[in-house]
Amino acid sequence: MGFIKEFKEFAMKGNVMDMAVGVIIGGAFGKIVTSLVNDILMPLIGIVTGGIDFTGLKATIGEANITYGQFIQNVIDFIIVAFCIFLMLKAINKLNRKKEEPAAPEAPKGPTQEELLAEIRDLLKQK
Repeated sequence: MGFIKEFKEFAMKGNVMDMAVGVIIGGAFGKIVTSLVNDILMPLIGIVTGGIDFTGLKATIGEANITYGQFIQNVIDFIIVAFCIFLMLKAINKLNRKKEEPAAPEAPKGPTQEELLAEIRDLLKQK
């Protein structure tokens, strides 16, 4: 199989296309969540923590400035963003489960009356 044909077959699989759509929507959704975190949640957390801002924390070793406070702030931001996405996905999955409730399984169907009569006829013919 040629390289181009193999790549085309890979790229056109449903999972790859779904993933591409997910990445595009995720990028746009990421902006919404980042705004939620920066503009709404972080000010509230700042009130609760007394306005602590980790971004100014740094250590100087020789001529190098190690801004570990920025790292701590990014970790906190990540945890908040991940938690928000978790809650939203949990709500979406709950809605999807309600839509996909399976119907009650039907009772297995037995042979019809005509099929039973034909089977009896065939057995009588054999004797």
